[in-house]
Amino acid sequence: MITTTDNIPLVTTDSDITQSPSRDIDVYFQCAVVFIGVVGTAANALVLYGLLASKQHKKHVLIVNINALDLLSCVSLVVTYALKLINIRLTGTWGYWLCATILSEAFVYWGNMGSRICRCKAHITSLRNQSLFCTKRSAFG
Repeated sequence: MITTTDNIPLVTTDSDITQSPSRDIDVYFQCAVVFIGVVGTAANALVLYGLLASKQHKKHVLIVNINALDLLSCVSLVVTYALKLINIRLTGTWGYWLCATILSEAFVYWGNMGSRICRCKAHITSLRNQSLFCTKRSAFG
């Protein structure tokens, strides 16, 4: 409660306070991110299921690892932005850990960085195999 110089209390109600347009845009952005995360989760889960069902996961280990890390990123993205939409109170020990791990987007970052590392390794491996193929081909040609 705020008091004026005349010691008359000023009381505001929820109906007096309007949301700023930037908050509305932020909510729409967070909803869009949640939707993109759900689509990404479904797509990565489908690819992983296809690899596991066809028993190709043993042949394409890097692809499985990349998709698993992308799935982690998408699920973390959905959880993080859903919690941001709910706008929960961060008090106490649980609030600290929730903020430090989930709301800081740490799991999204870890999944993305792991996926990038796997992609680099897969790219280097394919370049190495391609250069070996070229040297074998030139040796016989």
